[in-house]
Amino acid sequence: MVRRAELLGIAADLFAERGYAATTVRDIAEEAGILSGSLYHHFDSKESMVDAILSGFVERELSIHEAVVAEGKGPRETFESLVRAALREAADNRSAILIYRNEVPHLGSRPRFSYLREAERRFERIWVGVLESGIERGEFRDDIDPEILYRLVRDALWTVPSWHRFGSLDPERVREQYLAVFLDGIVARRD
Repeated sequence: MVRRAELLGIAADLFAERGYAATTVRDIAEEAGILSGSLYHHFDSKESMVDAILSGFVERELSIHEAVVAEGKGPRETFESLVRAALREAADNRSAILIYRNEVPHLGSRPRFSYLREAERRFERIWVGVLESGIERGEFRDDIDPEILYRLVRDALWTVPSWHRFGSLDPERVREQYLAVFLDGIVARRD
């Protein structure tokens, strides 16, 4: 018997691959090897499935982000830990990130998904807070707008799961390269 968690995993992969609108309940059931009607023993709709995927993802991500900040490290170390955590999640929760990135602009306007807008604000407050703290302490450049930098970093991190060869790359190398560019830039050092 297919369990709820398995159905969510199958649905997440299909939503990530095909898109939420293009994926049908029948598609999910066929992939799970069950009849479409059997899905309704676990979920009342396809929307309930994507809601469960997104709400679980958002709760997990915010919890991870808040735990990193709660460690009380300096801004640079906190920034590095946030980048590392985000890239670890990119590998572990690829489908959920792709759904979040691709579907939130459409789903976020629905009342059922209003928590997504609040989650976006919370993510931004966490990252911008770390960046502002780093600027105040002289650890980060003061000529870069923290809100713009947050958007650049967020988008760079959350596009990783869509890379065609992401699974074949060494995750630690990806993390180190991202951190090198984010923290040291791309301009050659002059001695």
